[in-house]
Amino acid sequence: MEDGSSTITRLGATVMTLSAQGRQGLVTAPHMVAAEAGAKALARGANAIEAAIVVSAALSVVYPHMTGLGGDAFWLISDGSMSSVRGLVAAGAAGSAYKTDVFRNRGLTEIPFRGGLSAMTVPGMLRGWETARSFSATHWSGKLSWEELLTPAQELAARGFPLSANQVKTLQQYWDDLTGDKDFCSQYLHQHTLPQTGELFRQPALAHTLSRLIDEGPGSFYEGDLADEMLSCLQAKGSLLQRQDLKNCNAEWVEPLLLPFAGGTLFNLPPPSQGIASLMIAGIMERLGLGNVDPLGAELIHGAVEATRRVFPLRDRVVQDPRQVLAPSWHGLLQEDFLNRQADAIRAGMFGLFPPWQSALGDTTWFAVVDAEGRAASVIQSLYHEFGSGVVAGGSGVLWNNRGCAFSLEPNNPRVLVPGMRPFHTLNPALFGREGHIEMAYGSMGGDGQPQTQAALLFRHLLHGMDPAAAVDAPRWLLGRTWGNPVTALRLESRYGKEVRARLRRWGHSLQVVSAYSDLMGHAGILRALPNGLWIGASDPRSDGGVAGPGSV
Repeated sequence: MEDGSSTITRLGATVMTLSAQGRQGLVTAPHMVAAEAGAKALARGANAIEAAIVVSAALSVVYPHMTGLGGDAFWLISDGSMSSVRGLVAAGAAGSAYKTDVFRNRGLTEIPFRGGLSAMTVPGMLRGWETARSFSATHWSGKLSWEELLTPAQELAARGFPLSANQVKTLQQYWDDLTGDKDFCSQYLHQHTLPQTGELFRQPALAHTLSRLIDEGPGSFYEGDLADEMLSCLQAKGSLLQRQDLKNCNAEWVEPLLLPFAGGTLFNLPPPSQGIASLMIAGIMERLGLGNVDPLGAELIHGAVEATRRVFPLRDRVVQDPRQVLAPSWHGLLQEDFLNRQADAIRAGMFGLFPPWQSALGDTTWFAVVDAEGRAASVIQSLYHEFGSGVVAGGSGVLWNNRGCAFSLEPNNPRVLVPGMRPFHTLNPALFGREGHIEMAYGSMGGDGQPQTQAALLFRHLLHGMDPAAAVDAPRWLLGRTWGNPVTALRLESRYGKEVRARLRRWGHSLQVVSAYSDLMGHAGILRALPNGLWIGASDPRSDGGVAGPGSV
């Protein structure tokens, strides 16, 4: 593999924006250790799905503030052809005992973000592993055992790894929210002591659970002794989940959503993912002619923000569990005439008339894998908010998600809590293809920011001609609220100059300037096919990640 790493300087420190290219496959992930684990799997002959499971499990160990075994995942996979793209929804539903009265009878008007009661949806990620591995074996000649797929993660949990600065910063930021669960403190806080960046971090309880999954298969997470032990601990902490809830959890293959863009096609996922929002924003921006503006200028931000303001209220009306509605209502939102009307309305200056939207909070991890055959997996997984519910299921070491707080308790809200239904999900992995072939996997973490960051990557790379590393590194914007910050504002990284800020203020935007490389902007990445048969990848300097291939490990 040829290494194309580049170095940038920010705030007096040297930071690597990793990019690489190779013919035998590549991995981009928000933690370098996970990327290297996936690259080693590719070197052993893994296909893209198998290597993605390795990365998924490794991230669950080394990036526990963003993802874990107790979370959900969404996949897009392709054998390299556009006609083969399919989606996998590995997201669990609300427990059968969870009705709106559960919270109202406790005097609550919203579902709590933390604590046992918020551990209310079944994690779907491991069901996704099972379903993806089965497809890999029957369609892609996959042969790796669960031992081969999960041992890298198990060894990372048992032997330890240097603690990332991102994890330490997150622990410090949400200290007051996370110290109420003794099992959480035991695993992550050294009994109420903040760990230090770079120290060796071990998770023996999680390592033991991964050993059980190797021996028994991921299905034991949902049925059997492990499932019973986790449920017993969760119920003791206030969760209402039941055995049948875990047993009923399944992953589901879905048809992806498609949108023509830049002479090719964008692929994303249908509800309960917000993938439709990502496609709509990109489609409206293209119709506004933003492929012809300065990629670092105010016009791109202005057009993106006005598109976002139009799209998010529509998103809130249609993105829910499709099983909850008789006739899904989102298909017309991607029609050419509808997107044209949205762009025309923005040009006409109507953007100040839009209703507010219900913010999509949360943090996630996106990663992608391409193998030597050009088969690709674009995957995003999450605990929802940082460290999820903050509740560890006893001796299992499994940190449970709090995705259920995306439900509403208002009866007329499209996101109203219904037992057995999946909540609204921000997670939306993406692919781009042209002339019959998949050319790019791309994505980002970051709630409301995911569709906006995806648009920034698409325009800067595909339409403005920036290379992947430059497109990922470039300063970004975010319109919307974030977890822990209730203010809806347009945030800009400080690398945007005074002229850009002044123009945006003249156009009516209320700005907040954040750090030069802010976590609020998400951790993004790109894998891109080159005409010569090579793939090139880029990882976000805002994360602890990197790009790795079989030739680099």
